[in-house]
Amino acid sequence: MRDVIIIGSGPAGLTAAIYTARANLAPLVIAGMEQGGQITLTDDLENYPGFPDGVKGFELYQILEKQAQRFGAEMLYDVVTQVDLKGSAKKVKTADKEFTAKAVIIATGSTPKKLNILGEKEYTGKGVSYCATCDGFFYTGKHVAVIGGGNSALDEGLFLTRFADRVTIIHRRDRLRADAILQERAFQNEKIEFIWDTVVEVVAGDKVVTGLKLRNVKTQETTDFAVDGVFVFVGHFPNVELFKDQIKLDDAGYIDTDNRTFTNIAGVFACGDVQDNIYRQAITAAGTGCQSAIEAEKYIAALEGQSYPGK
Repeated sequence: MRDVIIIGSGPAGLTAAIYTARANLAPLVIAGMEQGGQITLTDDLENYPGFPDGVKGFELYQILEKQAQRFGAEMLYDVVTQVDLKGSAKKVKTADKEFTAKAVIIATGSTPKKLNILGEKEYTGKGVSYCATCDGFFYTGKHVAVIGGGNSALDEGLFLTRFADRVTIIHRRDRLRADAILQERAFQNEKIEFIWDTVVEVVAGDKVVTGLKLRNVKTQETTDFAVDGVFVFVGHFPNVELFKDQIKLDDAGYIDTDNRTFTNIAGVFACGDVQDNIYRQAITAAGTGCQSAIEAEKYIAALEGQSYPGK
């Protein structure tokens, strides 16, 4: 019987690991399919406190992991396949192991949304990508399209200008949702152009992507648009499949927590993008990771009849 199991290894999960490890709870962190979560897909984080010159997403993950391990957190680089959270002993299974814990912290984050259009699945990895940091180099000197109008679309579009000769941002509306500073940078970048009020209906190709079929949502006019690659940044959905039958979700499908990261099950807490449909920032994820760790520590202290500082 462990004290705490943390599912997920992004800023939320690793911050929870740091706090629970420092409380001598010896947390087990099950890293999941994407070690480090969404931050590892971001080339430069410029708004994470403490890094005036910015920090690489993967570097931040490594720093947080090292800090958690320093205090005694155990990392397991595996994927959770099943959970049973309703009893006093929470059960967490991977493909070949089973663990029990007094408390579980869910920090499974979110996954990029797909366009779900013809050709997208067929050409994923052959011209369709969801990670500019991962695949940008392959488009050196080429023309790529970026789908979306939020922070991720502009941030990744700007990153792609390091490699591509031309970046076309395609957005279904006539204005962007991204932060003003990113919009200013994008509008001033001579490699970036915009196509407004337009959606992608088909990804076309011949072994690899060669173009897109576009539709203007106002005029309904369709056009063929030649590109060498397409990067999709149209949002994320929370990774809650494991918990749907046990944990209460909100109307948007995120884990429903109160302002202290409690879920509807005693001893189960949630933090980060899996329960945040508003801010979805690395720093807010880390903040809720801290909260969930403190609440888990209080919960375990109460189980064992111990006092907790400040109570």
